[in-house]
Amino acid sequence: MSEAHTHARLPMPVEATQAHGLTVQTWKLLTDVLFPTAKTPAAILMALDYCKARGMDVFKRPVHVVPMWNAALGREVETVWPSIQEIQTTASRTNAWAGMDPPKWGPDRTHTFSGRAKNSDGKWEEVEATVTFPEWCEVTVYRIVAGKRCAFTEPVYWLEAYSRAGGKNSEVPTSMWIKRPRGQLHKCAKAASLRAAFPEECGDYAAEEMEGKVIDDPAAAPVIEGTATRIEEDPGETEPPAGQPDAIDPSQISDKVKRKTEALITRAREAGAWQAASDWANEHYGGSELTYVLTELKKASQNGATPPVPDGTPHAAFRQARESLGTTGRARRTA
Repeated sequence: MSEAHTHARLPMPVEATQAHGLTVQTWKLLTDVLFPTAKTPAAILMALDYCKARGMDVFKRPVHVVPMWNAALGREVETVWPSIQEIQTTASRTNAWAGMDPPKWGPDRTHTFSGRAKNSDGKWEEVEATVTFPEWCEVTVYRIVAGKRCAFTEPVYWLEAYSRAGGKNSEVPTSMWIKRPRGQLHKCAKAASLRAAFPEECGDYAAEEMEGKVIDDPAAAPVIEGTATRIEEDPGETEPPAGQPDAIDPSQISDKVKRKTEALITRAREAGAWQAASDWANEHYGGSELTYVLTELKKASQNGATPPVPDGTPHAAFRQARESLGTTGRARRTA
């Protein structure tokens, strides 16, 4: 087979062969077909480890790689969550699952959402989306308990469940929730009732529930890791959002925001992560506070040179990324 036909979208790490016995062709299948949206080899390895630990066949697509904003790290990370199909399969394997009713729906509502979101070029922009959606959905799941068929129902409300494209400070839904407002809510309702009926076996949230969500929300300043967020763009290209003034009277800004901004600048300068700092500000602030933070970031990035990030071997960088992903997984499991 020619090299062009065996070249995978993502580089194949040595751990793929040593820990999982994968061939080049199998790695290409994982990167290009099963996990086409994964951005790093570490995310695919984490999916393999998850499936191996739980006795799942990765080629049946039981899990998804889901990007989430990590407030502690101050950047987006890749996480692994089971699909709703896998949660249903896990429940059926207990031999106690006794069926599921069709969904029940609340009345439809139409609402126009507005806020910040990233476009296809990765740039922040103000967007609007009008969506018609059911207010709530509930699915009843049955389980045999002490010989009796017991019902478990957990209603899920659309406005509480939908995924946001711009993080917690933007109300705009993700593209999937705009395209399939009923289908996505139905999946979340099934997952909630399955967890209620099978708390030990189906304790994880479904991938459909976690897309667009935020991991943690610490009050302390964000931690920016330069090795994961460093970019080659000119730091001076970070601009305040269009339509907002270039400067804000500092007396209008609270001391808490000022302290967080100083800490954010310090970490961004140490790590060379100005773009990640700008993204974090867009996720957490709005109005005059956002303009203040972005303006201060721009000043700081122009006034001081960014220290170089130490180079490392590819395998060392890979292990560091995987450890970061692993830390993220442990954080959300204990949340």
